[in-house]
Amino acid sequence: MLKGKAARAFRGRDERTQARALDAAPRADHRAAMTRALHAFLLAIRDLASPRARAILAQSLALTLLLLALSGAAIFFSARWALEHWSWLDAATRDLASILAVLGLLAGGWLLFRAVAIIVIGLFADAIVADVEGRHYPAAAARAVDVGWGQNIRLALASLGRLIGGNLLALPLYILLLVTGIGTPILALLVNALLLGRDLEAMVLARHPGRPRFGRSARWPLGLLSAAGFAMPVANLLAPLLSAAMAVHMLHLGDGNKKNDQ
Repeated sequence: MLKGKAARAFRGRDERTQARALDAAPRADHRAAMTRALHAFLLAIRDLASPRARAILAQSLALTLLLLALSGAAIFFSARWALEHWSWLDAATRDLASILAVLGLLAGGWLLFRAVAIIVIGLFADAIVADVEGRHYPAAAARAVDVGWGQNIRLALASLGRLIGGNLLALPLYILLLVTGIGTPILALLVNALLLGRDLEAMVLARHPGRPRFGRSARWPLGLLSAAGFAMPVANLLAPLLSAAMAVHMLHLGDGNKKNDQ
């Protein structure tokens, strides 16, 4: 809200100038949020050097890959069993359906990895957030509320529910955009950016229930950078931990909390 001299100066402008000023304000907010998100991302990369962060990364990555392999195998063999027991399909049709099932599993591998990773990182969320806050934002860490395993599991399941629900709602558009070649992955990136921004916000605010929510301008770049990380091979192995650390920095940057490692 404009006050004092700024308010009087604003009222003194003509309507066109006022409209331009009002239009510029949201753009400035979005630019500031993106700059803050990039700063948070660079800080999160540095956090990977922490021994505690490396230990969490190794544990979460091992569990993620194990669950991913088990989930993929369960889906594949379930589909294969169903095809073998559908007697109304002839042999050629069953073979074609098997090939399509494998292709579908490969195409959905990104979403499957995203689903498994967000569950696993949810289980380690409190340890990740506590580690980053303890090293960078000790005042905030001292005020934080401990989050137990029960709440971590609830957060992880809520994230999984949003992932499934959001992508099921977008599924008709995914199918329609297949003919464009690139429309489906772009839409999937945007949809999951929105979902990840909400997931990461909920994860860090669990330790600070009195803090206000991020706001759309902050959630969007946070989710977009995280979703882009999940989409890149090899980098997606680091994306869950990087995203969690980035969300912590997004919460506290600009708070005036003294950092230990400036």
